[in-house]
Amino acid sequence: MHFGHVGLARWIAANGGVDDVWLSLSPASPFKNHDSMLPDQVRLEMLRAAVAHEPLLRVTDVELSLPHPSYTVDALRVLARENRDVAFSLIIGLDNVAGFCRWRCWEEIVSDFGLIVYPRPGYDFSFPDFLIPYMDNVKLLSGTPSFDISSTEIRRRLLADEPLDGFLDPAVETILRNYKG
Repeated sequence: MHFGHVGLARWIAANGGVDDVWLSLSPASPFKNHDSMLPDQVRLEMLRAAVAHEPLLRVTDVELSLPHPSYTVDALRVLARENRDVAFSLIIGLDNVAGFCRWRCWEEIVSDFGLIVYPRPGYDFSFPDFLIPYMDNVKLLSGTPSFDISSTEIRRRLLADEPLDGFLDPAVETILRNYKG
């Protein structure tokens, strides 16, 4: 969880027409390789440390109690059931929109919860045909800041024992450097 993630979440919480942003740790996305991932509890500790001083950002560990692989729709269902006074929407980057139709129960996600989409440099602002019938439940943000921070560069610097100033909250860096996995 680097400064780019936190900065974007903070901006959306302040400017995206929402009351706050809930961040959920995804333990086992069916679309990713998990061989090099840190243990869930370490990643959760880093997430909490990264947003500890952000009043509009909240951390939920809902996905850690769900079966793996983790599906976003299941997390949204549980969050909505347990927090009936909160209207949840899913925030995704424009780079994930084209493949969104591969997500489990994507129609339910967009129709029951809605999508908040933030632009990403180098990605077209047009939406795929499968989303057109749901556009009343899709909000495209504009004016979101761009953060040039690479997780790959953070991993490289960490392995080379180089400073991570400007990339991570110092508390997150401490957790990373102290992890002995």
